[in-house]
Amino acid sequence: MKLRNYDTIFVLTPVLTSEQIESTIIKFRNLLLEKGAEIVHEEAIGLKKLAYPIQHKNTGIYHLIEFKARPDLINALEVGYKRDETIIRFLTFVLDKHGIEYNQKKRNGTLQLHSKVEAETEFKKEIVA
Repeated sequence: MKLRNYDTIFVLTPVLTSEQIESTIIKFRNLLLEKGAEIVHEEAIGLKKLAYPIQHKNTGIYHLIEFKARPDLINALEVGYKRDETIIRFLTFVLDKHGIEYNQKKRNGTLQLHSKVEAETEFKKEIVA
């Protein structure tokens, strides 16, 4: 099977200690690596306000991992998320060529944006081009 590019972001409950947060992140990073994924980029976004309360919590700790893997790995990853009590939400999606290019520009610092509106406009321009 061909490797595809994915982004996965998960939200941890905010009541965890730093050791618990780190161990959960390591657990999912190791799961990806054990299943043959190649981690391209990882970003600890940190504590953010949620758009709506989840499990009576108004904040969550966000963590993003961009990786290359076979499509059958995603099911195992998401089952792991569902079984972990520290994860309150998660989202995994496939990156198309525009998403991959956007992420590379963002990481390299060649994408200079000043506002959310400019970011959305720039992304739409890249998709059309």
